[in-house]
Amino acid sequence: MKKDVGKNTVVYGLSTEGYQIASSLALRGFKVSLVDEAARMAITLKPEIARSYPNVSSLMEDEPLLALEPLDIAIKDASYLFFAPKIRKIGQEAKADSVIKLRDATRALNRDSSVIYCLPTGIGGNAENIALIEHITGLSVNRDFHYYYAPLTLSSQELMVGCVNSENNVELSKIMNHINSFKKLTTTDIASAEFVHAIKVLNFYSGTAGILEIFKQARNSKVNQEVYSPFTDVFLDDISNGLYDLRAISSSLTGAGPLMYLVNGTIKATEGYIKYVIDRIRNTLKDRELKASRIKVVVAWGLDVNEMRGDKIELMYSLESKLKDYIGDVELQYGTRVELYPSDKTMILIACSRNDLEDVKAKRNHVSDSIIMLANPACHIVG
Repeated sequence: MKKDVGKNTVVYGLSTEGYQIASSLALRGFKVSLVDEAARMAITLKPEIARSYPNVSSLMEDEPLLALEPLDIAIKDASYLFFAPKIRKIGQEAKADSVIKLRDATRALNRDSSVIYCLPTGIGGNAENIALIEHITGLSVNRDFHYYYAPLTLSSQELMVGCVNSENNVELSKIMNHINSFKKLTTTDIASAEFVHAIKVLNFYSGTAGILEIFKQARNSKVNQEVYSPFTDVFLDDISNGLYDLRAISSSLTGAGPLMYLVNGTIKATEGYIKYVIDRIRNTLKDRELKASRIKVVVAWGLDVNEMRGDKIELMYSLESKLKDYIGDVELQYGTRVELYPSDKTMILIACSRNDLEDVKAKRNHVSDSIIMLANPACHIVG
């Protein structure tokens, strides 16, 4: 244990997931550097800083004075390199962005280092990553460095890690068990880790996409909330959680087989949900004889703007843009608790998660006239 604690650990990415890893290890005595990929500088994360700032948002807001060093110097001395950057591109551009950042993160990689890749990839994506690292460093996997695939998600307490060489599992498990967000850790080969992650993503989305499409067919029907409740206990926040993962799988597939149709059809169904929300609002205004000019829409979405995946943020701005094409007065409230103020307009409050729904319900008495819409498959209307 003392030997591991003495090793340098670098976390590349000023993301929620990256900070979670860095702070967990810092509190357990590891020497940790957290890389701001935009500034290409490494922050020395000491235990007292990790204790003072529970998440990366609080650290960035307070902007404390921290010890800094150039990225390449930090990477050169690292025994462990966690790759957890923020990706704000979409689709193929996201893949290109991740390649650029992986090149940046590993160009100074030293011998005997371990790279832990925390973004999800498509099928075969890790073979491409390993080839890239070998090309830019001149090192060989297993002989000169170790490589692991650990696709992190904010909501899961289980993690399956792919290893190129099973003999290194003990070393990896030892350090991963110091990261307190995981209750169950399983190690396997790289290909199995890719396949299992893809199965989990598709298992969730194939069912959800089917439910979304069915409710789009029922858009002109009266939706009985009690009858449909077993199928509607999922919100836009849940629906968009794995869009990055889906698109990564799609970009790794070739040909026009059933899997490609399944993945791309699921992506299309998820992206099409935004239009369905707009249609539901339009129908609600028509049924209640309300004019769009007398409506204010508040989108309540407590999403994390610092998580690695950027697809959820892109979906939020897409919702805002399409709402503004129909209703001019649109307000986004994200990342913090909802604040509602009196208005002479009727407010439509769109709750994008269960927590947002509870928050909106608690605050709606601050406005005289409001309608709550649940951003779930049925777009249930309350009030």
